[in-house]
Amino acid sequence: MVSDIQDTIVALSSAPGPGGRAIVRLSGGKAFPIAFAFFEPIGAGTQYSVPRTSYSVPVRRRYEGALCLRELPSPLPASLLVWPEPRTYTGQNLAELHLLSSPPLVELLITSLLNAGARAAQPGEFTQRAFLAGKLDLPRAEAVLAVIEAGGRDDLKQALTQLAGGVSRPLQGLRDDLLDLLAEVEAGLDFAEEDIRFVQPEEMLKRLAKGLAQVTLLSKQLEKRALSGSTFRVVLAGQPNAGKSSLFNALTGAAALVSPEPGTTRDYLARRMLVDGIPIDLIDTAGWNESRTLIDSQTQLLGKQQTEQADLILLCLEAGVESREDVFELPTRPESRPVLRVATKCDLAKPLAKPLAKPPYEYLATSAKTRAGLDDLRRALADRARSCQRESALASSLSRCKHHVAATLELLRRAHSVVLFSEPSEVLALELRGALDELGSLVGAVYTDDLLDRIFSRFCIGK
Repeated sequence: MVSDIQDTIVALSSAPGPGGRAIVRLSGGKAFPIAFAFFEPIGAGTQYSVPRTSYSVPVRRRYEGALCLRELPSPLPASLLVWPEPRTYTGQNLAELHLLSSPPLVELLITSLLNAGARAAQPGEFTQRAFLAGKLDLPRAEAVLAVIEAGGRDDLKQALTQLAGGVSRPLQGLRDDLLDLLAEVEAGLDFAEEDIRFVQPEEMLKRLAKGLAQVTLLSKQLEKRALSGSTFRVVLAGQPNAGKSSLFNALTGAAALVSPEPGTTRDYLARRMLVDGIPIDLIDTAGWNESRTLIDSQTQLLGKQQTEQADLILLCLEAGVESREDVFELPTRPESRPVLRVATKCDLAKPLAKPLAKPPYEYLATSAKTRAGLDDLRRALADRARSCQRESALASSLSRCKHHVAATLELLRRAHSVVLFSEPSEVLALELRGALDELGSLVGAVYTDDLLDRIFSRFCIGK
């Protein structure tokens, strides 16, 4: 259920655990007096011994000072940032206390703020208040969660597009025009006996056709976003002549050019394969090499771009060869993209006990010629892909938007048909109301408490 927005809420809004800075956020009518009850600004004319009982916040600003908590033997250096309503994220008075990210200190501060009259924020309650205050519509509120949960650059780009209004902005003008059109149709119904028309059928057909075009375009854009980046991407990477293309052919059944000469692959090759019912895009890239020509430079750039978009890097290390990863730096660092090491050409030599590489040293032994280890590799790829399969916040938001857009499209088609075949105006008004209800549900002008609970309960506390 939607909580009482009159309460002053508090939560840790930065990552938990030790660190250089923790951010404790308050929102509500009592945010300032509660924060200043434990914060003493520098130059206030008092020694840091007794918490302040009065304060004055003329404008938004940052204060440097100290936290005075009775449980601490001495003041704790901190900063206080204040934003008076209504020009804040939540539309309410907003305050942030910045201090050293020490879990015991943060817990002590939040406990003190709760004892002073604040209430612990529920998951997503700050963003929920932004929505209720009209600062965000529903697709943008969902995009906040999608930005937080983005698993890669593509996810982040789509989430930021939606946060910037990529879904709801195109419909704002349409919704306003449909409201005006409905008002004109209903006004005509009020004067039906006098046969007065406030809008002619030709004008209605023109406006409905324009709306149909807008919603159809948005439907195609949503479909494209839902499909992009949905397949698990695996990129073969490594030094030249490490057996990447042979492994690519063995896994996919493709016919990539294979040669003992290093640098045969000049572009990247992509092929989709199905492993245990899971679609996986496998991409073969050129070997890491020094760029001597413009073509070499472009080849390396293409390979780097593919690894940056990968969900998994399959690092190929030739068996029996001291493959030094530190000579050719990974285009995408392992901590940002998972790396699975594979020993290739194991029919010609045994893998080294410890490849000369940074930890971890684990790898799978394979041979494209004898097909040894390929089944184990496929299982490993399927396991990695399966572990990444989850409904993202963006996918959930796009699914909800697509539902309302499809319903709006159908209702506008029916409204267009009503005008085209001169059916009663009462039927037209009914179809227009239905379309407006769907658009209202999409942007959050029409919502239920259950819908808000389902959306905002997925947020972490503090957001």
